[in-house]
Formats: sequence, structure tokens, C-alpha cells
Amino acid sequence: MNEKQEMTTIKRKPGKAVLERRIAGELEYLTFPGLRACGLVNHLFTTRKGGVSKGIYSSMNVSYTRGDEKEAVDENYRRIAAVFGSDVSKIVCSDQTHTTNVRLVTKKDCGKGVITPKDYTDVDGLITDEPGIILATFYADCVPLYFVDTEHKAIGLSHSGWKGTVNKMGECTLQAMKEAFGTRPEMVKAAIGPSICQECYEVSRDVAEQFMLLFKDCPKEILYPGKEEGKYQLNLWEANKKILLDAGILPENLEVTDICTCCNPEYLFSHRASNGKRGNLGAFMELRKS
Repeated sequence: MNEKQEMTTIKRKPGKAVLERRIAGELEYLTFPGLRACGLVNHLFTTRKGGVSKGIYSSMNVSYTRGDEKEAVDENYRRIAAVFGSDVSKIVCSDQTHTTNVRLVTKKDCGKGVITPKDYTDVDGLITDEPGIILATFYADCVPLYFVDTEHKAIGLSHSGWKGTVNKMGECTLQAMKEAFGTRPEMVKAAIGPSICQECYEVSRDVAEQFMLLFKDCPKEILYPGKEEGKYQLNLWEANKKILLDAGILPENLEVTDICTCCNPEYLFSHRASNGKRGNLGAFMELRKS
């Protein structure tokens, strides 16, 4: 990737900065230093900056289904592919419906969701061990999960909203990688991407109760009472972190976002902050060619 660092101010959580803010050509995006340092993948998480979409989709929207102009989204994908030194024919898109279904992607899938229709449905996770395929999943508050198997040279990318989280999407992705590639969690570099933070994410009692059942003695770091009766503040970052660590990811191999989508509505699309009037962000990752 031909890129340079850009240092500007965005709202981050207290502590050491985690995500790197970068720019390449027209595109501004975020990366994880640990994933970059492993040397096996190219990856990014888009921001709202660097695309050609207008209005509520301004400017880097990667959704064809929210009302944006197709030509604008096509150009946005072209710019993303260019960061990878590739083209849109190498991108493979998920078909997210808040499941824990994971699809093994091959070169036969290249272009699906961008230049050709998808011939699959209900897929919230993608895995592959074939270099040059760009996996793509989509967000506007839900949690992106990145996986790099450094032993078998394989990758995974999964979407985990509250439904995916309570059904352990991270563990499901690791299991799918184990079945397909022999992946061992202790050899995986993982990352939890930009998404809504606990302070911004209020849920109802029925959702909270599912997390109470999932996590015995559910700690306040994951769930605490909200301002109103029957409301709770849910931490999807900590919930996914616990799921991944329990699944065998080593703490030193896990990076957790320090940037909330809802806290940064001018920089990142947020469903909650925009009351649903928004485009989509994208998580993209490819295994590098040897």
C-alpha cells in the first residue's frame, strides 16, 4: 500500500491510541498496528472521508441498498481497491442478516456483491486462505472482527451486532477457520474494529437478559443499568473481547478499538447518531501474495 500517516483530532477513548488514521490517494481510513506488523495482510476500515457520495451518504459509502447512486458507490469501491493495489473484481462481499453463518471464500466468489450478484444469502462472516481476495463486511455501529491465522496463512472477517455477539460470532468464525484450515486460536492475530461504545449503546431489558445469561455474574464492564427503568448500557467491545479470549485468542494478540462510531458521526457512519439516515462503512482485508 502506498500511503502516508495523517494526524488529526478525532474522539478516542482514554488510554493509548490503538487505531492508526491513514490516507492513500483520496481515501482516509483506519488500520490496526498489530495486523499491519504481522506482514501477512492488507486491511482497512473505511471512514466517511475520501469518496464521491453526496448528502447523507457523504462521502465514502459502500452500500448499494440504502438509496445512494450506484455510480458513486462503484467509484467508492474502486478507490478502496486501489489502496490494495487491486481492482473491484477481487472484492467479495458478505450478505449480513445478523447470523453466525461463515462462508469459505474462493476465487470463484471474486466480484460478488460489487460487479456480479451474490449467489448466497445470510452470510455474516467470510474466511479464505487464497491470497489476493479482498473480503468485505459492512457497518454503521455493529462490531467488525478481524482474524489472521499466522500459522496457516488464512484470514477471517466477521460482522457482530448484539445478536451476533450473544451467539458468539467470534468463536463461530474461529471454529470455521479451524475446520477449513486447521486454525489454532493461539496462533491468530485478532482485532475488534470501530463500533458503538457502551456509553452510546442503550438496549432494552430483553436484550440485556440474553447477555446476563451468556456471561455469569455479568460485570458492569459489559452491562450496567441505564438512565431509565428497563434500559441498560451494553459494551459490545468487552463482550466480544471476552468471547475471543475464552475461545483461545491470546491477550497479546488481540487489539480492541479505541474509536466509537456514534461518538464520531461526522467521521464514521452511525445508525444511532443519524437515526438511520446514513451510508455504510466497510471492513476490508486480503491475504498478501507471497
